[in-house]
Amino acid sequence: MKKWLTWALALTLLFSLTACGGEEAPVEEEEEGSSGVAVQVQAVVSDTIYAEQTVSGKLETEDEATVMVAANAKCTATYVETGDMVRAGQALCKLDLTSTQTSYEAASISYAASLQSYQDQEAVFAKQIALYEKNLQDLQELKEIGAAAQIEIDQAELQLQSTIATRNSTLSQLEAGMQNTKANMEQLETVLDNVDASGNVISPASGTLIQFSAVEGGFVSTAAPVAVIDAVDQLKITVSVSEALVPKLTAGAEAEVTISAVGETFTAPIRNIDRSANPQTRLYNVTLSAPSSISGLLAGMFADVTFHTDFSENAVVVPTEAVMTSGGTQYVYVVEGETAKYIEVTTGLTSSGVTEVLTGLTAGQQLVTVGQSYLTDGALVRIVGGGASEAPAEAQPQEEGA
Repeated sequence: MKKWLTWALALTLLFSLTACGGEEAPVEEEEEGSSGVAVQVQAVVSDTIYAEQTVSGKLETEDEATVMVAANAKCTATYVETGDMVRAGQALCKLDLTSTQTSYEAASISYAASLQSYQDQEAVFAKQIALYEKNLQDLQELKEIGAAAQIEIDQAELQLQSTIATRNSTLSQLEAGMQNTKANMEQLETVLDNVDASGNVISPASGTLIQFSAVEGGFVSTAAPVAVIDAVDQLKITVSVSEALVPKLTAGAEAEVTISAVGETFTAPIRNIDRSANPQTRLYNVTLSAPSSISGLLAGMFADVTFHTDFSENAVVVPTEAVMTSGGTQYVYVVEGETAKYIEVTTGLTSSGVTEVLTGLTAGQQLVTVGQSYLTDGALVRIVGGGASEAPAEAQPQEEGA
């Protein structure tokens, strides 16, 4: 009887195991259907991208703005009349300042050339003097062991002193010429204050035009202001920018201003750009006007000003984090079918979390924006929905460039 029960239990267990084994195939198919690295993609698009540079400044007040032009010039056009409401950055009239602008450009080139010449000569003399000083020191050490004569030391010292004297004389002459050129340039700069590259006189503030002396066909002079603007309660924003940024700015162009103290962001026109740097900081002051429609602004508040300089239209623009780098090579991954494709790219402008791609991508491609660190060329992928997707537990991040 016991043997019969043992055999019955064994047969029951065997049937149970066989039944379990028959159910394994569907599980394998389910796992195979969900294979591939989970990624998120985004269609590559064409857009306009700007290079941005942000500097800090502050709000200041002004009551009345006077516009002077330090030259006698013919007025070729007027755009406003006395009593008009004008805004900061608005063109008031146009003057024929072609010769002045040409002279200023020539003076700027001459100053740059004289400055470069001074720096080059200074570097040459510095090398020569360092060489002669070392030679003199070597001879003095050799004399101590009897390997050099005093006459050799005297000649080396004479050569050193002669070179120093020549350096001082040469650099003094170059500096005099440079300062003369700079003075000429700064004199021309005063003529072009509040004037844009086209010869338009730009309003430095918003307010009522209470005096306007420009007449089309007539002349403006240094004896009287071209315009006087009643700018009561008008605020201006003053920032200091580097010599690398200032050539990219123009009067009348707009910049983005953020006043953190009141939680406001707005656009403001550039009303004036200093043409000479502060002697101490070597920075150039740029003045913008704050719109009177923004409430809560007070003098003394700090402002962050973002200038949009270089820009590219109809550019291929992608999220910056989608572009990876390895050993100086930039690359991205796109999805074609169910696989990832490795593509090397070259990039251009970068701004606000996006990057311009110059070569390698075209609009419409499916760019991998999440999960690219886990990919290799030809890897099987599966596209998942919104939100950051996590890599599969068995996937390990690839070394960049792998």
